[in-house]
This record gives sequence, C-alpha cells and structure tokens, in this order.
Amino acid sequence: MTTQHPPAVIPERLFADATAEARWRDRFHAPRMSVPDWAIDAPEKNIYVSNASGVWEVYAWDRVTGERRQVTDRPNGTMATTTSPDGTSIWWFNDTDGDEFGSWVREPFTGGEAERAVPDVHDGYSAGLEIGQRLTAVGVSTDDGSELFVQADGKTERFYASKDDAGIAALSRDERLLAISHSEHGDSRHPAVRVLATDGFATVAEKWDGEGKGLTPLDFSPVAGDPRLLVLHERRGREELLVWDVERDTETELTLDLPGEVAAGWYPKADALLVVHFHEGRSSLYRYDLGTGELSSLDTPKGRIGGASVRPDGTVEYSWSNAAQPTVIRARAADGADSVLLTPPGDPAPGSAPVTDAFVEGPGGRVHALVSRPLDMPEGPIPTVFTLHGGPHAADEDRFSAYRAVWLDAGFAVVEVNYRGSTGYGSAWRDAIEGRPGLTELEDVAAVHDWAVQSGLSDPAKCVVSGASWGGYLTLLAVGTQPARWAAAIASVPVADYVAAYEDEMEQLRSFDRALFGGSPETKPDVYKECSPITYVDDVRAPVLVLAGDNDPRCPIRQIENYLDRLAAREVPYEFYRYDAGHGSLVIAETIKQTAAEISFAVRALDLI
Repeated sequence: MTTQHPPAVIPERLFADATAEARWRDRFHAPRMSVPDWAIDAPEKNIYVSNASGVWEVYAWDRVTGERRQVTDRPNGTMATTTSPDGTSIWWFNDTDGDEFGSWVREPFTGGEAERAVPDVHDGYSAGLEIGQRLTAVGVSTDDGSELFVQADGKTERFYASKDDAGIAALSRDERLLAISHSEHGDSRHPAVRVLATDGFATVAEKWDGEGKGLTPLDFSPVAGDPRLLVLHERRGREELLVWDVERDTETELTLDLPGEVAAGWYPKADALLVVHFHEGRSSLYRYDLGTGELSSLDTPKGRIGGASVRPDGTVEYSWSNAAQPTVIRARAADGADSVLLTPPGDPAPGSAPVTDAFVEGPGGRVHALVSRPLDMPEGPIPTVFTLHGGPHAADEDRFSAYRAVWLDAGFAVVEVNYRGSTGYGSAWRDAIEGRPGLTELEDVAAVHDWAVQSGLSDPAKCVVSGASWGGYLTLLAVGTQPARWAAAIASVPVADYVAAYEDEMEQLRSFDRALFGGSPETKPDVYKECSPITYVDDVRAPVLVLAGDNDPRCPIRQIENYLDRLAAREVPYEFYRYDAGHGSLVIAETIKQTAAEISFAVRALDLI
C-alpha cells in the first residue's frame, strides 16, 4: 500500500436506546442454517451449513440417532460441502483465508481426520465436483484455464483441458455418463454442454444453442440406467426447462404457464420435477408431472425460497423467508401437511418491515425495485439508501435481511434496484449490459432515484448509494458519473480499477469479463476505460467508504488501492476498512463490525447525528 488511508470508524454502538441496539445485533447473531442435503444412498446422513458457532461452518446430522455435530472449524468459515453417495464421508473445499484457492478434502461422517480427497489433482479454484460410488469427477481452474479430472480405481486421469472456462456439471446415477459445461465458443456467460462416456471419455452427445443462448446442465435422472439430463435453456428469451435423453439425443422442452423464470430438480423416481419459479423478486414451488404434464402449486407463502429438494418419501424440504419474517426450514409432506423441520439453537431473529414493489419506466424498459420504509417514520421525504446487488447476474428478493433491517432501524428508507443485468426478468434484460457494463445499470438506478425523489419517498439531499461486489463496482462508478445524486457512497469488495482487476482476478472471472466487455483490456481498451470507476475518480464529490478483503480473488486488493491512492490526492473525505479475508466474510462478528462502520459512516456523512 503506497498511501496511509483514513481508517473506517467502528462505533461501539449504533443506537443510544439499548433495546434498538440489542435488536439489530440479535438479527445478525441469530442462528441460521441451510436446507439439509443428504447422501443419495443413505438419506439418513445429512449435512448443512450454519452460523450457530458465530462462523458459517459445515454440520452433520444423523436423522436416525438425531445427533448433530460441527464438522469444520476454520477462522474464515466454510460453505462449499457435499457428501459421498453412501454417506460415509463429508467433503468440503479447503482454501486459505477465504481466497477460494485450494482443494477438496474429506473426512468420515462420524468424525475424524480430514484428508486430501483427490491427491493427484493440483490446487486451484473449484470448477465443479461430482462424487459417485466408483469414480469422482473434479474440476480445477487456474490462470492457465480449466482442467477436468476423473479418479477411479485408484487412478487419476485428466480428461479435459481448455484455456476457456469449463466445469464438471452432472454424473449419471450409474456413473456411465458425465456432463460438462464449457465455453469453447468463447462466451462463458452462455455455455454449451457436452456429455462424455466415463469409459474412455468419448463424446456421447453435445448441445449448443448458438450465440447469446446458454445451456445449463442441472442434473441427471436419479434412476440408474436413465440417461435423461435436466437442462436450462433460453431459446425463447428466458430460462426454461428441457429434458434431454442424451443417448437417443432427443429432447423435450417443458412449456410451463408461469411468468418469469424457473429452475428445477428431480423427484426421486424421476417421474416429476420440483420446479422453483422466480418472478418479480419472489419465488414459489410447483410439482410438474412428467407423464401428464400437470403443474401443481405447493402453495408456499409469498416470499423467497432459499433452497428446496425432495426426500425419498416425497417430502419437500425448503427454506423460506420474506422481508418481515426470518428464515425457517420447512417440510411439506406428500399429503400437503406443512411443518417446521429444523430450528437452530437459540432465539430467532427479531422481525423487520415488509417490502413493497415499485415499477419505474427506465431507458431500457420497466425497472423493478423493492422498497422498504421504517415502520415508525412519519410521512415525508427521508434519508434513503439505494443498495445495489452483486452478480451482476443476480437479483434482490423479498427475503429477510439483517442488513436491510439495520438501515431501516437507523431511519433510512431502503431501495433495492433490479437493474438491467439482473436475472429473473428474461435473457434480454440480463444481457442488456453487454458491451457497456456498469453505465447501463446506472441508467436504471438513476430512473429509480428520480422516482424515489418525485414520489416523496427520498430526500434528494440525503441519498446514499451502497453495494458489495458488482454492487460495490456500481457504487464507485455511480459516485463518479452521477456526483449530483449521491450524498455518500459505501462500496464493499468492489471493482475500482477494472484493468488492474482483470490482471489480478481469478481466470473464471477474466473469462466472464471478456464475454461481458466483448474482449480483454488489450482488445477493448476504450470500453474498459469508459466503464471503470477510476476513470471518474476526479469527479467524486461525496464522502466514500471502501471495505475490502486482503485475500479476495474476485475483486483483488491492488486495484482498490490504486483507486484509493487517486482519491487521497483529492479533498473528498473517505475511509477505508481492510480485513483479513476474501470476498466478504463468513464470520458474524466481522459482519457486524463492517455493518456498524457502514451505518456510522452514512449517518456522519449526512449529518444525521
């Protein structure tokens, strides 16, 4: 670091009122957990991730004995995990301090020493994993590209290598067929799929829908000998489903009478699909009968489905929340009875305010935003934070968020914008940012900002722009290209200097950037310059807070330092919070610390003390 940057202020407390102070912290500390995942041949052996220890870690749950135990215990947490099909071992990805570079390890389900799972495969970024009874397929990405390996009968073989992005996607139940996702055509944002025979790796079938139309292999049928592969396609401008018999090379497109987009998984007998439907920030569950074509709603409440799968007895287990109500793990029996499946230890999180929808006409079409207002605030314009989601291919949803709730507690309205580039609104909306990323999204943010001011929601002199990852990138770009709109900016793990970020980031993201920008910085220098926050640093007027992890492979630290060095030469107030982790933190105490810094910064910048 060439410059000593002003450190962020970490207040001991955000609220003078003891009840309010306890409430916001309790929301972050409240134990949460994922939907359990189970071994396909031993469904009593389950794993999930939880923050019950104060760090997101892997847990094992034996449904027969009822025993639960914490599997991993690492300073920066563990999220990537799965089980062997027979339930004898738990696999988890072992990286260093959140840098995402490492290898898969495994340990006995009942506990014991962890060992490197595939010793002959070198370290790298994970590019997929499929575990069978007799073979394991693992993908690795490095600066040299992608490599895919199979381990069987004590031997490890590299069967695929490419300078382009590729990954392990799905293994058939009988382990004869292996599906991989690849971008040999040069566009990792719209991948193709190839199915190989695991005996010799000859191509059985392949499919590519052409330029701008991606294919995502989801999973093979869970029935041995059934060569059907479930695939997402976007032939009609949105993500839909098809079932592909890869040995006959025949396919069936599933046309569902649902707006928005869908994903799905198999029912255990492969006679039906569990469909997750996403539309305008909310998701719901359906059963699709493959024999009759009947689509039946599972009548989940309005909100967000955080994960869902079907047990061998037909019970659907799923995670659900909405903006006002914290996440619960529920089970819906085959007869329709719905109940709470699991509750982590401790008190649940205090609730919060609901979100409402705003639909605003923007330069590229109607923009959807989710809007929250403090429950006890009088009518009239109030300070507002515009939180911009990461991705960019993601979306804000009607889900419970301790982060949104603390902004509301602090007296801010919260506006979440599903700008062009967001998923769930069709392929054209998602891909509209190609060739001009960042600036396109901010046109939509500007339209929603204008609406928020004109509607009387937001005080135009007290609007904050905030985001993490891609949202952090948009935040820094916004404060430089739209300086009159913003009174403060808070950027967490952002892209700040795009050319330097490209040089240092993981290869999977370089591939993504080449597809998004239309080439590399060498071939498209003007586009990278026009779309990089550092280009506009001299136009920044508002106070800026930047938070970044030392070990971040996605938004590396050097390019952030470049931006801050330039900012330091100006008279604009700014603060910098640097921490020892990767692309965000899985440690709850660290998350609370960063959140306190963000709220405190905004309150001081807007002189709300």
